[in-house]
Amino acid sequence: MYDEQHKPGHGQQGPLAGFTVGVTAARRADELGALLQRRGAAVLHAPALRIVPLSDDGELLAATKEIVDQAPDVVVATTAIGFRGWIEAADGWGLGEDLLDRLRGVELLARGPKVKGSIRAAGLTEHWSPSSESMAEVLDRLLEEGVDGRRIAVQLHGEPLPGFVESLRAAGAEVVGVPVYRWMPPEDITPVDRLLDAMVSRGLDALTFTSAPAAASLLSRAEERGLLPEVLAALNHDVLPACVGPVTALPLQAVGVDTVQPERFRLGPLVQVLCQELPGRARSFPVAGHRVEIRGHAVLVDGALRPVPPAGMSLLRALSRRPGWVVARAELLRALPGAGRDEHAVETAMARLRSALGTPKLIQTVVKRGYRLALDPAADSKYADV
Repeated sequence: MYDEQHKPGHGQQGPLAGFTVGVTAARRADELGALLQRRGAAVLHAPALRIVPLSDDGELLAATKEIVDQAPDVVVATTAIGFRGWIEAADGWGLGEDLLDRLRGVELLARGPKVKGSIRAAGLTEHWSPSSESMAEVLDRLLEEGVDGRRIAVQLHGEPLPGFVESLRAAGAEVVGVPVYRWMPPEDITPVDRLLDAMVSRGLDALTFTSAPAAASLLSRAEERGLLPEVLAALNHDVLPACVGPVTALPLQAVGVDTVQPERFRLGPLVQVLCQELPGRARSFPVAGHRVEIRGHAVLVDGALRPVPPAGMSLLRALSRRPGWVVARAELLRALPGAGRDEHAVETAMARLRSALGTPKLIQTVVKRGYRLALDPAADSKYADV
């Protein structure tokens, strides 16, 4: 499992170099983190929930016995991990063969290719699977076939299926829910709290969600800590929320947060959306004969990645809000987190910033006044009213 924070390798470049991305996933976090790191991102992982298998749960046992005793007409398998868990739990109860015999005689629908793989690994064959991997397409097919009087078992996977079960019941179907696992709060809430703190302090550039329960859990924890207004402000302005699909985005939409989503609801396309969106949000300036692009925790100077300490990034952002204009030490001091009242802290942080940039002349000292980004003269008019 991912540690709390992963930095990209030394000298690693990529479209996400210099950006910090939060990962809230409980499962497949390693895969998502690796995809982000490969493109240069630093990754802050905080699972916002944990998955509890229901192998010892009475609800799943009761649903399994009901299906074994009275075969449904249709079974809808929604996730690979959930389907495997169901078969394994049935084996543990001594019902495995009986369940497989029942599933061989029903119309078995698989939501996507990974579910198909799990079905076939169990020695079964799916009757149909949508090309879109969308539950909406599964619902459309069932309603077109007609479900009045039919018994349909649906593998529930902890996430809301908006309108799915309700639509089937409204069309006359008897729906049997199969709750294969349950979402619970994480046992250790500390990483989630650190993630929330990073959002509020703008230490994150983007936050990824791969399940609706994770989004709801994070918002719930923010509310518990009294941080919800600040978290929503961050998500609406500075921290890009990226969801794997529209169902995952529902808890965020409910509180007025717009998200970006890939066209295909998979991890790879989710990362590609970030690769397109984040660099476009970075500010770029011609400074002292160099091209300077300010990213989350680093700066690109003529395309070379320069990691910058948090205090230095705070100063640089303050200077970049008025590029070419002198910013007073007192104002820069206010931009430094926890700096107190000693303006010497500005000089110390500025020296470290210049060292990190590797090109001291990017920032000019204006005696007795403050500091300024040494914006190239030709660019002055463009940024005069910034």
